[in-house]
Amino acid sequence: MTDDSPFRQVGQPVRGGIVCVVDHASSHVPADIDLGIAPELLDKHIAVDIGVEGVAERMARRHAIPAHIARVSRLVCDLHREEDAPGVVPETSDGHLIPGNIGADVERRLARFHRPYHAALGEWLDAARPGLVIALHSFTPALESGGAARPWEVALLYNRDDRAARHAIRLFADLGLTVGDNQPYSGKQLNATMDRHAEARGRPYLTIEIRQDMIPHEADQARWADIVADVAHRTALALDQD
Repeated sequence: MTDDSPFRQVGQPVRGGIVCVVDHASSHVPADIDLGIAPELLDKHIAVDIGVEGVAERMARRHAIPAHIARVSRLVCDLHREEDAPGVVPETSDGHLIPGNIGADVERRLARFHRPYHAALGEWLDAARPGLVIALHSFTPALESGGAARPWEVALLYNRDDRAARHAIRLFADLGLTVGDNQPYSGKQLNATMDRHAEARGRPYLTIEIRQDMIPHEADQARWADIVADVAHRTALALDQD
């Protein structure tokens, strides 16, 4: 991995264990890319899944769940999209225009960020042969462009394979949390990374979305790392018994 790599990895996978993937962990924009937006927008959900990097770091370092973590903003290249998806280099996001992406060289962005990220992820997972993959995301309590408030504190998303999600939905609910089932959006429409690296390979996975006001501070992130790690381990055990 080089300094300008679109990913970093924390911890060493154990064959058959649990690993974590974080596509939207960073708000970093390389110095040679001008998005043409106000700097404060890089602190918003349109640029980064707020809080998830801290959760993933703690899961890797305290709970032995190693992580493959993005190092580039989703506004530069959305790693959680197929290469031919319209929003892979977004021109707008939640009502905000991204002028620097209008007419951008999408192929160059894919070659620089998207393909190396996914090639490395694929190799990492093939070597690890994990028993469970966590895809960790966070969602805003309300979109700026309108729509209903999002009451779920945590949510599980899935496409066709809901083996792990069904266990985790129950386990999170048992903790007294308000749990979304394919909310606030459906994994049947947006599940690109897990479709490619989990469902296509028969790997059980959990796409976990945490509401961003649950994890703004380090103490919150530590608490949620404990929660997610516990639910993931119990889900893995339940899968072994299915």
